[in-house]
Amino acid sequence: MSTKMLCASARTRFIPSFSLLPPQPIYRRPNCLIHHRRNHITMSAQDQVVEHVVLVKVKPDVDSSKVAAMITGLNGLTSLNLTLHLTAGQLLRSRSSSLNFTHMLHSRYRSKDDLQQYAVHPEHVRVVTENIKPIIDDVMAVDWMSNGASSVSLKPGSAMRVTFVKLKENLGENEKSRVLEVIGGIKDEFPRIEELSVGENFSHDRAKGYTIASVAVLGGPADLEALDSNAELVQLHKEKVKDLIESVVVVDYVIPPPQAANL
Repeated sequence: MSTKMLCASARTRFIPSFSLLPPQPIYRRPNCLIHHRRNHITMSAQDQVVEHVVLVKVKPDVDSSKVAAMITGLNGLTSLNLTLHLTAGQLLRSRSSSLNFTHMLHSRYRSKDDLQQYAVHPEHVRVVTENIKPIIDDVMAVDWMSNGASSVSLKPGSAMRVTFVKLKENLGENEKSRVLEVIGGIKDEFPRIEELSVGENFSHDRAKGYTIASVAVLGGPADLEALDSNAELVQLHKEKVKDLIESVVVVDYVIPPPQAANL
């Protein structure tokens, strides 16, 4: 669900600006990662999922029933065989001052092609046209490839911290790789993070210039607070790459209980 997806018709075959996968960085850690701590899932370098995260800002004067219809419509898209995992709802908090969003959709796909088919699927187009476009002020989306099992899903009640990073202009691949490496290494320092997915955005025209994204999954909201309480360690990681970063968007989200499909 993005600015381009919002305007997609059922006849559209491809989403604009889907680029080839970026070149691998020079360090040994892969530039797209998914780490699991508790899930008993065997992963290999060949297993990949496509992460799709969309943030929207609902107009302040919108009736609550229309917001509920948007959330119900989006969660109903889990019925589409294209999606491995999909959740949509209100953010727990938005931590960014420049871009203030209210709701989020997070979904996973086996391939870019499945994501493209989801974007132009008639039911997705209907939900976007009828329930989303009329009530939102702003939208942004980021898509990336992440190594992991194609069956991976997230349990209700889990907390998510989503981070989008905009790098400074004219940086080379070495600097970009450095940022990816530092973000990918965060899980080693924070044991409360059960899963960490990191990657480089491949839908640049829909992401407001943000090129790196991550999703950290924790057991629940209390784990987010514990993460924030370790201010010294958080600051240490920021210091490693602060000179390479122009701005960051950070939001927190708790996966709600599943809704009955409305398709």
